[in-house]
Amino acid sequence: MKFGLFIPQGWRLDLTGIEPARQWATMSSVAARAEAGGWDSIWVYDHFHTVPAPTDEATHEAWTLVAALAATTDRVEIGQMCTAMSYRNPAYLAKVAATADLISGGRVQMGIGAGWYEHEWRAYGYGFPSPGERLARLDEGVQIMREAWDKGRVTFAGRHYTVDDAIVAPRPLNGRIPLWIAGGGERKTLRIAAKYADYTNFDGTPAGFAHKSEVLAQHCADIGRDFAEITRTANYNVILAETEAEVERKLERLRDKQARYVGDAAADAAMAAFRGMPAVGTPEQVADNLAGLAAAGLAHAICYFPEIAHDREDLELFETRVRPALS
Repeated sequence: MKFGLFIPQGWRLDLTGIEPARQWATMSSVAARAEAGGWDSIWVYDHFHTVPAPTDEATHEAWTLVAALAATTDRVEIGQMCTAMSYRNPAYLAKVAATADLISGGRVQMGIGAGWYEHEWRAYGYGFPSPGERLARLDEGVQIMREAWDKGRVTFAGRHYTVDDAIVAPRPLNGRIPLWIAGGGERKTLRIAAKYADYTNFDGTPAGFAHKSEVLAQHCADIGRDFAEITRTANYNVILAETEAEVERKLERLRDKQARYVGDAAADAAMAAFRGMPAVGTPEQVADNLAGLAAAGLAHAICYFPEIAHDREDLELFETRVRPALS
């Protein structure tokens, strides 16, 4: 199994208490730790407003960070989980990604999805199209990016996007940038993934991962694609401690910290993404959970440590007690 590490960028209120002038240094230091610590990839989120509720706290822009991380790292792959297709014209996005890929020496990964955060969509003037339209844009946009990278030029006339001999030069160093199509919508998103994805990223719980994998396999069979060509991945919120009681104390501290910025109700709701999840527990429990998922076909776990900008205890436990059992 491979392992990715999310860089704290503010979206999940993980840079609070750090002065804006020091935030890039914090992010860069985590990336350097990932390189030195043997992580396979580093990741950022493509969002503009914080969660679990919008605040005035910083959320740094994803593709700016990708370019900066490309220039300041040497080995790790660099991705976004995941770029919202409708936030940027897809031909322009193909150009941005190709440029960042050249800066990185061929290490960029394209995480791409339909987008979902209504508050930031409307705030930035994108409206908020129906799920069907957002997914149709994803399908068309992926086609444009693939042709742009394959040929260096792209012409496309769709319902949502039209480009006329757009030149995307230079092309990515290794040809097409790998496409990570994120989302678990069973009727449309996973069908798009079956058509185009090199990687998928969906529900990482044991039952959810097994079910989504079955749906993806059926879509592959329906269109005549080899299911084994697609690498399956998932994201994990990580809280680690030597005892379950200390895990609970860490969860309460995280909940209380978030409540200071978004209130009790939003903070309580956010903790549902941690409690009972596969990467929350003692190192032995988390290693067992991830080993079971690896046996089910999980090939790349992308890990989010909520306190990594301030405290690396959980990261160190993962590196020394969890990852060695699975690498």
